[in-house]
Amino acid sequence: MSSSTPEPWLRGPLPHVAAVLAPTLRALEQTREDLALHTAGLSTSQLWARPHGLAPLGFHLRHIAASVDRLTSYLRGEPLDDVQMKALAAEMEPGATLSELLADVERAFSRAEKVIRAIDPAALGEARWVGRQRLPVTVIGLVVHIAEHTQRHLGQAISAAKLARVFGGWR
Repeated sequence: MSSSTPEPWLRGPLPHVAAVLAPTLRALEQTREDLALHTAGLSTSQLWARPHGLAPLGFHLRHIAASVDRLTSYLRGEPLDDVQMKALAAEMEPGATLSELLADVERAFSRAEKVIRAIDPAALGEARWVGRQRLPVTVIGLVVHIAEHTQRHLGQAISAAKLARVFGGWR
């Protein structure tokens, strides 16, 4: 994003998207752009560095992708599958490269965007359930949580990337 390009939320309405759903799509767009900007050029050792014992950038990237994938399953009214449960348990495991993790983020965002774009605004109050305890939420609650949770981890990812540039592969 150049300095003359406004942030996604300032780029106007999204065609054929209900206004109430567009902010989540714009938040995912912002996340893509910020991750590309702040992670460019980082090595795999920097990606998994843990300065001061903090979670590495790699964790945040993996968590962003996996959590959006899980929340999208709940949004569709589906429970998590075995693959998602295994991914949850492995989020802190180092080894993936930056390009692999960013590709995972892109796949999760693309799937979520298709689901969100297909939501009928009349269904926003419909019940959904989260987790093994089947905690009650609504469609709009999940849509909003996808945006805010992703942005929370984006901020942590940016901080982790900045620390990784300073501390390198320090553990």
